[in-house]
Amino acid sequence: MRRLGIDVGGTGVKGNVVDTETGELLADRVRIETPHPATPEAVADTVAAVVETHGYDGPVGITLPSVVKAGIAHTAANIDPTWPGTDAVTLFGERLGRLPDAQRSGAGPSRPVFVLNDADAAGLAEVRFGAGAGRRGVVCMLTIGTGIGSALFLDGRLLPSSEFGHLQVDGHDAESRASAAAREREELSWPKWAKRFSRYLQVLEDLVWPDLFILGGGVSKKPDKWLPLLEARTEIVVAQLQNQAGIVGAAMAAAEDTSP
Repeated sequence: MRRLGIDVGGTGVKGNVVDTETGELLADRVRIETPHPATPEAVADTVAAVVETHGYDGPVGITLPSVVKAGIAHTAANIDPTWPGTDAVTLFGERLGRLPDAQRSGAGPSRPVFVLNDADAAGLAEVRFGAGAGRRGVVCMLTIGTGIGSALFLDGRLLPSSEFGHLQVDGHDAESRASAAAREREELSWPKWAKRFSRYLQVLEDLVWPDLFILGGGVSKKPDKWLPLLEARTEIVVAQLQNQAGIVGAAMAAAEDTSP
């Protein structure tokens, strides 16, 4: 089944068409810088630009760096603080319904969209097609980029909106010191960053006792720089889909007509 998945992040809005039966990307990825400020309307316009570039007129899956329940955004991590309370499904559906392709196909004033948390989407993709495929027990996916996103699974079933990136670690919000953005902002060496991230993993594993950590996001492109430096008792692997997992998971949500 062919669906378009769009991953909205703090720095970029990325989209691609996905074969949701195999996880294969079917086109060239389109990436547009996240608008600043990343208000709901500005993000909706950027998502529409990604959809229009692909010339795609079917259902769309969209991730947000936010807790999403019944289509409503409840938090705003690394996007504009006006997002909480936004009906994201209606916002995106109506904006995409105004695109020329949607008008020509007779889709009406709105287009089917499915909105979910970005880390949950990445985790769904990894558990179906990547490093978590076939793994039972407690699997924790962490996306490391502008912030730290998390997705928690038990025997392959998602517990949505875990938000472990905001754990307090030694008096600090975890992502403020252990995200990829924090490493770049403070110009930390890989060993110094790995020490911080190891401390975060140790706090997290004392809370949920996972059987596997899957680490994805932007840093997954360079695992040789940091993976051997991490210290934790839990098995740690790198996301196989790397930074494309959110796109694949978003497309899966659109194919399966599911969102939190």
